[in-house]
Amino acid sequence: MGTVDSSRADLVLEGGGVKGIALVGAITELEALGFTLGRPARIAGTSAGAIIGAMLAAGMPVPDMAREMREVDYGRFQDSPPFGVVGRGWSLVTRLGLYKGDELHRWISKRLKGCGVETFGQLRLDDPDSDLPPERAYSLVVVVSDISSGRMVCLPWEYHRYGLDPDEQSVADAVRASASIPVFFRPRRVRSQGRSASLHVDGGMLSNYPITVFDRHDHVTPRWPTFGVKLSARPPDGGPFPQWRPVRGPVGFARAVIATMAEAHDRVLMDEPSIVARTMFAATDGVLATDFGLDAETRERLYESGRRAARDFAESWDFAAYLARYRP
Repeated sequence: MGTVDSSRADLVLEGGGVKGIALVGAITELEALGFTLGRPARIAGTSAGAIIGAMLAAGMPVPDMAREMREVDYGRFQDSPPFGVVGRGWSLVTRLGLYKGDELHRWISKRLKGCGVETFGQLRLDDPDSDLPPERAYSLVVVVSDISSGRMVCLPWEYHRYGLDPDEQSVADAVRASASIPVFFRPRRVRSQGRSASLHVDGGMLSNYPITVFDRHDHVTPRWPTFGVKLSARPPDGGPFPQWRPVRGPVGFARAVIATMAEAHDRVLMDEPSIVARTMFAATDGVLATDFGLDAETRERLYESGRRAARDFAESWDFAAYLARYRP
């Protein structure tokens, strides 16, 4: 084991659809404050967190990432099949999603290829001081929900369950699966050896904020901390239940069901002081994950919210104090 390094951090990024630009704001501020993110440290993310995390792990400069997220036309990702409403309805019934998701995949793939990354094998960690087992020695972890088996899956760690070589699997495919908001985007089919295809959808169904994914359980002090960025305001201590949401119509019902599944597990984590202590809370009030028509002013507000969250967090962060309190 190497010495403790308080300037480096593993990073876990919450999912949140178009609100993901706040994640870039937080990363921008952390880098400006002197924190080193990316290899040999690791990044994990769900949905939008997987998109941002993949670009960061691939080595995209943070200013370029910020520009991409400011300028992208989210509406292009609503790639409906032909025949308008009828086509979308048919797609939902026969392919389990209103939108194909091909445009989203192409957009992700192009950015990663521009950084020289196509497969997880290109994101293997070369860290002689690490004691990670080979199957976990990757700089990126993408969280998806396997609705065929009813479990959360961390890719590339668990490709062996499907009889697949993780090094040969497409990063863009995994990220596209993690961002497959149920009902909105078609799920990704993963064909494994000796069994029927598994359906992968938005990792947020089971854990939108997988903050514990890199935690050690062997009582060994980590070399550096794991930070998380959450796309919501900090919960009040002992506060009331989350804000009540009206549920109207079948689409509203579907959204409420998905939101409940996504939030229930992670809300329990916010009762754990050691989790809250390493989490940045970027307020994204009033913005839905599926607000594909996000205007420039709202994008800038989200970006600045992320920067402010990281700045506020860094002012009080002390790794030595954290270890003394939570890992004595």
